[in-house]
Amino acid sequence: MTSPGAAPARVQTPQAPQRRWLRFRHAGKTSFGVLHGNTVHEWQGDMFGACSPSGVILTVAEIELLTPTLPSKVIALWNNFKALGEKLQLAVPAEPLYLVKTPNSYLATKQTIRPPVSGGKVVFEGELGIVIGKTATAVSEADALDHVFGYTCANDVTVADILNRDASFAQWVRAKGFDTFCPMGPVVATGLDPATLTVTTLLDGQIRQHYPVSDMRFSVAQLVSLISMDMTLFPGDVILCGTSIGVGSMKAGSSVEVEIDGIGRLSNPYGSAAPPI
Repeated sequence: MTSPGAAPARVQTPQAPQRRWLRFRHAGKTSFGVLHGNTVHEWQGDMFGACSPSGVILTVAEIELLTPTLPSKVIALWNNFKALGEKLQLAVPAEPLYLVKTPNSYLATKQTIRPPVSGGKVVFEGELGIVIGKTATAVSEADALDHVFGYTCANDVTVADILNRDASFAQWVRAKGFDTFCPMGPVVATGLDPATLTVTTLLDGQIRQHYPVSDMRFSVAQLVSLISMDMTLFPGDVILCGTSIGVGSMKAGSSVEVEIDGIGRLSNPYGSAAPPI
């Protein structure tokens, strides 16, 4: 096993062209395409396979943005950033520590994060998401980036006071698996070098997180390789890389934005009330 922070087996530079892919709904039809400024160029086929432009061009104002992919699973990392781990005085993990966020939690940009019916302290966690583009089973670190399609913004929303409420069982999946607790988007960007990226999280327009992806304990290649040793990763699956210093709670009526240069800004309001039972 490669230790956290170790250099990758070989240097890989992004081979895919720099594009910002998205999924959208227009006139009752779900499609995908590439964002060009304020226009969307629709493509046809398979975003992760053979595809080509359809010739249809729409404005952003004409469409409803959806989550940029429909993952079979979202993997969420814990203690993967040195700065936060050191602040919390956590032991350096020997291997990636992760949980799974459930499909009911997936949420598109602009859509509302709903407070849980059971209440609790709800916190935001701005993160980089790795989007898998090719089925990965037990891939080597050297080949791992060949299985990465691109990157997206994500908010790993959590009910913080549920986590350790029961002394016998840490409730990670429940705390992070409520409806609407995994906003992702607005796009999947290809052709980026993740080590050069910075994650910025804003709460009501004020910067709360601003940290470099290069501070990760496990690199993108290491994460894809090591997790694929445990479970097969399918095209469209997302790995949330973990978060760093600045996590904070949201109040009713808050707005949370996660911004990464080259990808864009994921923006979601936090609802004022829980849905009726």
